[in-house]
Amino acid sequence: MIISNYLTHGFMPFLLYLWLMKQKLPIGIQSFGKIREDKLLYIDKTEVIYRLIDDGSYYFLARPRRFGKSLTLSTIKELFLGRKDLFEGLWIENRWNWEEIYPVIHIGFSSLGYKDIGLVNAIVGELTRIAKDYGLTLTEKGPALLFRELIHKLRASFGKVVILIDEYDKPIIDYLDELPQAKANQKILKTFYSVIKDSDPYLRFLLITGVSKFSKVSVFSELNNLKDLTLHPKYSTLVGCTQAELEHYFEEDLNEFTGVLAETREELLQLIKKWYNGYTWDGKNFLYNPFSLLSFFDTGQFHNFWFSTGTPTFLIQLLTSVNVYDLERTEVGMVAFDSYDIENIDPYALLFQTGYLAIKAVEPFGLYVLDYPNREVKDSMLQYLMAGFSHGSYSKSTPIVLHLRKAFLQNDEAQIIKIINSLFKSIPSQIFIKDKEAYYHSVIYLVFQYLGLFIDAEVNTSDGRIDAVVQTDEIIYLLEFKLDESAEAALKQIRDKAYGDKYKGLAKKITALGINFSSQTKSIESWQRADF
Repeated sequence: MIISNYLTHGFMPFLLYLWLMKQKLPIGIQSFGKIREDKLLYIDKTEVIYRLIDDGSYYFLARPRRFGKSLTLSTIKELFLGRKDLFEGLWIENRWNWEEIYPVIHIGFSSLGYKDIGLVNAIVGELTRIAKDYGLTLTEKGPALLFRELIHKLRASFGKVVILIDEYDKPIIDYLDELPQAKANQKILKTFYSVIKDSDPYLRFLLITGVSKFSKVSVFSELNNLKDLTLHPKYSTLVGCTQAELEHYFEEDLNEFTGVLAETREELLQLIKKWYNGYTWDGKNFLYNPFSLLSFFDTGQFHNFWFSTGTPTFLIQLLTSVNVYDLERTEVGMVAFDSYDIENIDPYALLFQTGYLAIKAVEPFGLYVLDYPNREVKDSMLQYLMAGFSHGSYSKSTPIVLHLRKAFLQNDEAQIIKIINSLFKSIPSQIFIKDKEAYYHSVIYLVFQYLGLFIDAEVNTSDGRIDAVVQTDEIIYLLEFKLDESAEAALKQIRDKAYGDKYKGLAKKITALGINFSSQTKSIESWQRADF
């Protein structure tokens, strides 16, 4: 019938049929009930969720935003509410006791509206709403007393209580650039969560999720019975999408884009992995960000989907203030994952917790190697860092680098110098003069790091190697930069240290560019070239 219609009515109706039959993707949908009722794609995580519930009762999990935490809590909620119909065909369907139903307190701080009405009013309103849903009336005043009253009354009327709290730390991290408000919200949350400590006889299960752990000690100072799942190897794939899950659940989409975005299926998989894989919390299981993955398969385009959903303004301000810009292959100790002081935040801890860096290797004696998880995050972070250190516009970072790429490909050395020069123009003179070495090295490093995503380029820190190398089909450019010295000194260093020797077997022309930068004029004072 389908073939007959295709032959009779033409190609467009057939494409429409294929579109209607294509699996629907739950982009931005965090409700398990809606996903199942609307027959949207669901990556079955019920086996690991079952193991989690069976293993214990009180948990904490930190993961970056848009990583599936909210969906996981929503799934657990429907399990404890006994919604068997939603789990038809899933792993857990015939393994869960559907006769046992529990009351659920499910609070998602991202949707409470505390920025408009204040944190206290937002919590009070949410607790009152939950009580009303269960036919209960609360009489106490204030978040903590109302929370305790709600737990006790639910236990008395319906049985032991399940507490699910999503993004527990959002009222704090939203105000990291307004420290007094962050500390005020921290104090409110500490009082609120303290109720849980004495509620053990009333509780069946507790899971609290958030982006960061930096406020965990101060907020949960009395909750020492929470099992931290953040780096727990047994639950490293609780949220996120594994390679096996990608190839299983997106088989239809992979077939659709093979031959369009890449010649073979394997090449397509490698591209997707390069862009969106690379997150890991045990150094072994590498995951995809679900939001980026779903957005990619929806659009069929490689874009920075996850990064664009949240601008890391505070993070960029923090990194520029402490002059941190080289984020690749950073070695940290275990203590970096337990930095909780909001007044003295470890930048690498925050970068890891918020998803901008991921564990790439676990070395002996508790040493961890952090790096960008993938192309999407590196591309976007370099744009922001370039803008932050050069005091320029984020939106102009990519055009500048693409223009630089074009200049190298066209062997236009004058244009190369002009573009590099332009990067320093927006830096306020008084700021640059104060920290000229830091700004000079950071901007040069970042622009060539970013250029490396679009052309064969590499940049080195000051460890005795050439500052930057750019390769085109015809030429290998060796670039050496000096600050308040001379272009001749830069070229001399290239010759004396024989930087070009390792490239002589590549059958390409080798051109050296010696560039001297003046801290007084905030521009390139002179440059020279030499061929080898």
